[in-house]
Amino acid sequence: MTSTLKVSFRGVVPTSSPLKSRPRVLDSLYVAKFPNTTILCPPKLRLQAKTTRASLSATMATGVQEALPPALTSTSDPPSIFDGKTRLYISYTCPFAQRAWIARNCKGLEEKIELVPINLQDRPSWYKEKVYPPNKVPSLEHNNEVKGESLDLIRYIDSNFEGPSLFPDDPAKREFAEELFTYTDSFSKPVISFFKGEGTEAAAGAAFDYIETALAKFEDGPFFLGQFSLVDIAYAPFIDRFQHFALDVKKYDITAGRPKLAAWIEEMNKNEGFNKTRRDPKELVESYKKRFSAKV
Repeated sequence: MTSTLKVSFRGVVPTSSPLKSRPRVLDSLYVAKFPNTTILCPPKLRLQAKTTRASLSATMATGVQEALPPALTSTSDPPSIFDGKTRLYISYTCPFAQRAWIARNCKGLEEKIELVPINLQDRPSWYKEKVYPPNKVPSLEHNNEVKGESLDLIRYIDSNFEGPSLFPDDPAKREFAEELFTYTDSFSKPVISFFKGEGTEAAAGAAFDYIETALAKFEDGPFFLGQFSLVDIAYAPFIDRFQHFALDVKKYDITAGRPKLAAWIEEMNKNEGFNKTRRDPKELVESYKKRFSAKV
């Protein structure tokens, strides 16, 4: 996608400007137009123009959507296993597999780790026989070995491949990260029980309250450990699904009274590595309806 930087000259601040109560003339006002965005740049910011354009270009370059291969079924041939390539076996619909997929993207490893999507409803027999005997996703084929378990894999991807580190050095943050990794199952259980009609809204709410409290622990950013990390990757696929289903089917807003969670969701929605792995919310809701036999 190519964006054009258009420059024009205007003599006054537009009437929609918050400065309309103090009208004044701006010489050579720069107007940078991008899709759905207008950036007003007065003369004193001229020297930043090149930097701004470079930053915007970099952002748009990382936002290019990856061409995703079709999911392999029982009639599909296997890839050339253990041929030296690194492969991440996933399902496009599985939140556990999505964790590893997000980590791959956030490390910038799209060219180095090949995606091999599996159709879990019609999975090929060779996957269990030749790739990963537990027959689950995700799994990672690397250095002639295959590893599994989503939380283990996101750590492995972060530690064994190039790219930005997704785990802090701060001992206090690392300790809290371990607590949050341990809590992932405890978080999901009461929420899913609520969705099934077996648990209560209060119990599900307590799980989201825990998340709200956790997000308030560090003040150097909106994420679980302040800055974006593997912990956010661990929770993002589940909170994304839970938010849409809870609001659509249960009429329950998980962000109501939880400003930290609302801010976290807003920030995650800007993350390209995450967005590239997301499904249509309607598709997620319908999938959960079938799984939980939910009645609207």
